[in-house]
Amino acid sequence: MTGIIDVGGGMRDIYGAGVLDCFIDNNITFDVCIGVSAGSANLASFIAGQKGRTYRFYAEYAARKEYMSFGNMFRSGSFFNLDYIYSYLSDSDGEDPLDFDALEKSRSELITVVTNAKTGKAEYFDKKHIIKDDLWPIKASCAMPVACRPFCHDGKEYADGGVAAPIPVEKAFEMGCDKVFVIIPRPPAEKNHEFSYMMKPFLRNHPAILELMKKRPEIYNSQLNTLNKYIKSGKVVLIAPDNDKGLNMISKNKERLTAYYHKGYNDAQKILNDTGF
Repeated sequence: MTGIIDVGGGMRDIYGAGVLDCFIDNNITFDVCIGVSAGSANLASFIAGQKGRTYRFYAEYAARKEYMSFGNMFRSGSFFNLDYIYSYLSDSDGEDPLDFDALEKSRSELITVVTNAKTGKAEYFDKKHIIKDDLWPIKASCAMPVACRPFCHDGKEYADGGVAAPIPVEKAFEMGCDKVFVIIPRPPAEKNHEFSYMMKPFLRNHPAILELMKKRPEIYNSQLNTLNKYIKSGKVVLIAPDNDKGLNMISKNKERLTAYYHKGYNDAQKILNDTGF
């Protein structure tokens, strides 16, 4: 079995959109697709075979204030309007709908990673939890602490999957994969920044998420070390840029975003040529 993981990264993950569009052009599919945060949205469109769809979200729709803005933060407490992105735009009657039928019929499994805001544990939702016009697992996985309020579903609150499981490579092997591609849309260096206590007021009602954010460098570095061991053994192929071109999680510059998309596409093509996959 083959697998792919897209770890997300806000607007930087237009790089992952480029990688996945390259795979579509090369008729490459995977048995298991694991998405974290924005990576889950990228992979939903990939499985549905919708080349260019996620590019439009990053490079075009994200410029709209309804998509992300401080106005959203003042009105709702969330910088990213997840309902606008994954309902208004993505529903069957939306401006750029996800091809749900193609997603459902595909042989590829989609695993969406979320963090339970009460327990602080990673949870994994498979494709059957995504139903037509209700992409709640993707909304939950994209609910970045501080930038978004925890996403509520069925009486439970969830936060960005990357808080508890930033690089869930072990999950792919637990599911039976013997070869896994991992997309990290920035140079995969160890994190060493200290926790910002400016986050504390935003997370005071969610102590489990607060503790995870304090431990974020430790969690990320541990999973990065695990990833590197698999890379050395040949079980993992890493696709990551050598430079993030100064982009961050809320970048809106269309020219730079488009260049980063093409970098992802070209990096993926080079790896496919080199590996013969």
